[in-house]
Amino acid sequence: MAVLLRTGFPWACALLIASLLPASARESKTAPNSAAGPANRVAPAAPVHQRLVGYFPQWGLYNQPQYVVKNLVATGGAAMLDQLNYAQGFVTNGHCSIADPNADLNYTFPAAQSVNGKADRPTQRFRGNLHQLVELKRRYPHLKILISLEGKGADFAQDAQPQNRQAFIDSCVNLFLKGNLAPGISAPHLFDGIDVDWEYPHAADAANFLALLTGLRRQMDALRPGLLLSVAVGPSPHMYEGTDMAAVANIVDQVGLMTYDFNGPWNSTTGFIAPLASDIPNHAGSVEHTVSSYVEAGVPAAKLLIGIPFYGYGWHQVPEIANGLNQEGTAIHGDRPYSYIQTLVADSTIYRDPISKAAWLFDGDTFWTFDDPASIRAKASFARDQHVAGLMLWELSEDTTQATLLSAAHKALSSQSTEPPSEPTTTESPASHSDSSPDPTRATPSP
Repeated sequence: MAVLLRTGFPWACALLIASLLPASARESKTAPNSAAGPANRVAPAAPVHQRLVGYFPQWGLYNQPQYVVKNLVATGGAAMLDQLNYAQGFVTNGHCSIADPNADLNYTFPAAQSVNGKADRPTQRFRGNLHQLVELKRRYPHLKILISLEGKGADFAQDAQPQNRQAFIDSCVNLFLKGNLAPGISAPHLFDGIDVDWEYPHAADAANFLALLTGLRRQMDALRPGLLLSVAVGPSPHMYEGTDMAAVANIVDQVGLMTYDFNGPWNSTTGFIAPLASDIPNHAGSVEHTVSSYVEAGVPAAKLLIGIPFYGYGWHQVPEIANGLNQEGTAIHGDRPYSYIQTLVADSTIYRDPISKAAWLFDGDTFWTFDDPASIRAKASFARDQHVAGLMLWELSEDTTQATLLSAAHKALSSQSTEPPSEPTTTESPASHSDSSPDPTRATPSP
């Protein structure tokens, strides 16, 4: 889901506080038939087709090299994806807004970067990424496109207040779903729904969170039946104190699990960014634990999307003990895309933990944690076994120019076989135990 703006307590603090709450406090919930919304929405059966959802980064325009909508055509990505979540629309000052007018509406794409092969004219009103997304939908009519709403947690909380809520909902629907993007620019069928990334509602926000989702749901259903509503959520339902997750699931179509950042440069000890499983007792940091926690909280598995990072974290000055795993080191600031990490393979050794299926690189000094095609196949197999809705990829520009990870996810979800294809040789190395906790430090790259 989007991991663009993370505010409030770090994940480590949030999870710790949640774990220390008494059961009665952790289980305080809003009645399902209150503001939580339509009580007659039926929980889905196990999905026949598991969805592949990818986040497209608005700021890819400023990457070097640029990542633009045309890349989804050139790599075949658009044909592989079921759904594209466009990151991002802003939540500020009581309304939804275009986050970057230059990227979204004004950038003039040359023919080589245009989906239809025609250069934008500087005088045409509708240009930029959003115009390219319109062209993408014409070429790939199966592809659903959602706008991902991002903003500070405090802004979401203010906009969800009863006195502000309806005006906020109206602005989001008018801008993105009715398609009134700017004066003289209309694209009423560009977006097929809304993805809400509120990080994170506090206990005092629980009722307003549900009421906001309910209001969006009702207005979307009235506008155009079939519009999709999704939420991006943290790795534990206990981070949403007082929120009835079953009621949330009753309102939305998808619950995207941000099952990554279980370890990173906020810790001085190396570890895995997104392990599938853990053999450490009572350790919350794994995909398996996150999925089971949300199911236990009342979210149908058939609405859960398992998040997969297309980036990794590193540490250097790591001792040559246990192949660098769970050792003290100096964190490398920020994240690195998979496209960069895979260039280091020739000078490093790939190790893999047999429990978590996680890969890591270690060259005797520098340690990198990331997902690769093999770990993605293991997660896809788990997704099939658990009958979840599918996989959610953050984010597409961090893949290789050959769409290595996206292709692996697509093939794995499409395959009926649980036997993974052959993979370049890696060294299996059991993980030594540590107690790493996730922390919200990723932020949107600046233009």
